Amino acid sequence: MRVLVVDDSQIMRRIITGTLSKLGIDGLEVMEAANGQEAVDAAQEQSDIGLILMDWNMPVMTGIEAVEAIRKSQNSTPIVMVTTEGEKQKVIEAIKAGANDYLVKPFNPKDIQTKLEKFLQPAE
Repeated sequence: MRVLVVDDSQIMRRIITGTLSKLGIDGLEVMEAANGQEAVDAAQEQSDIGLILMDWNMPVMTGIEAVEAIRKSQNSTPIVMVTTEGEKQKVIEAIKAGANDYLVKPFNPKDIQTKLEKFLQPAE
């Protein structure tokens, strides 16, 4: 499975990538994007992305704008918002925009594993 990690912080991308690699999922490939526009471009160019982990606050294009653009292109890839924006209204906004789930920073590895297990199924 290919996972796209989208965050303007290189450190946060590395943390998430490291956490994903520790889950021990065979065949897991991680791609990175530094802003929402890069995420939209990757989602359009790579049809085999199985999951997108999307930050909210980024330059060029925000995570919410990227989610909306990805959904407008009829792409149904699961999207999990991974963000500091934890207020109930923000969660509702993300879900309405097309996000499938939500993870609030800071998180620990167990938090991300629990959230992602429903999307990251090991290859049979």
